[in-house]
Amino acid sequence: MDKILFNRMEFWGYHGAFKEENKLGQRFFVDLELYLDLSKAGHSDKLEDTINYSDIYQTTQQVVEKEKYELVEAVAERLAAKILDSYPLIEEILVRVTKPNPPIPGHYESVAIEIKRRQAKNNE
Repeated sequence: MDKILFNRMEFWGYHGAFKEENKLGQRFFVDLELYLDLSKAGHSDKLEDTINYSDIYQTTQQVVEKEKYELVEAVAERLAAKILDSYPLIEEILVRVTKPNPPIPGHYESVAIEIKRRQAKNNE
């Protein structure tokens, strides 16, 4: 299956289990893999036959910067659901949300959640 990749989009969000995270906010990185058939767009060279990258970015920005969740898992789940609901051409999505320097004991560069979801019609 073909895919469109969005690599290391950076956002400022207010997600976390600790009050300080919800108040001060922090950086989050999001990677997306959108699985869909790109052959029609490849032949037609028309935007309406594919996914508008700007629209996907804006949807991602809305979820990460405007909504608040305690868990990064919830951010990833919401993002996957919103994109699949909004873009029926996408058959499957892989979402990776990375939280750099999480406030947990020990030295961690980052933690990340990665989920893969399919359109409801493909879950049969």
